[in-house]
Amino acid sequence: QVQLVASGGGLVQAGGSLRLSCAASGSIFSINAMAWYRQAPGKQRELIAAITSGGRTNYADTVKGRFTISRDNAKNTVFLQMNSLKPEDTAVYYCHGVLRGSYYQNEKTYWGQGTQVTVSS
Repeated sequence: QVQLVASGGGLVQAGGSLRLSCAASGSIFSINAMAWYRQAPGKQRELIAAITSGGRTNYADTVKGRFTISRDNAKNTVFLQMNSLKPEDTAVYYCHGVLRGSYYQNEKTYWGQGTQVTVSS
């Protein structure tokens, strides 16, 4: 039973900062990649940041220079530091992971429950 639990969302004024966390728990053999997605009402879910097992990072153009994805391998946790927040960043943010539960299992994808981020003007 692998679970991804996201936390850290909330209400913040434009220009402020938030830090999201996502902890993977359960039987975990290896984590190949973790990422953050977001979805605003009436919009498609979009990839905003990703980090591979080797530490490579990628960002959507809309958040590049403002958001930073990082990880704590010992705790199987990924973070998203969000600075200079804008009202258009308002969305539900979802954690995503690609991992193996054991040596005998293939890679699978998992989703966190989502955490609401609201940025006021």
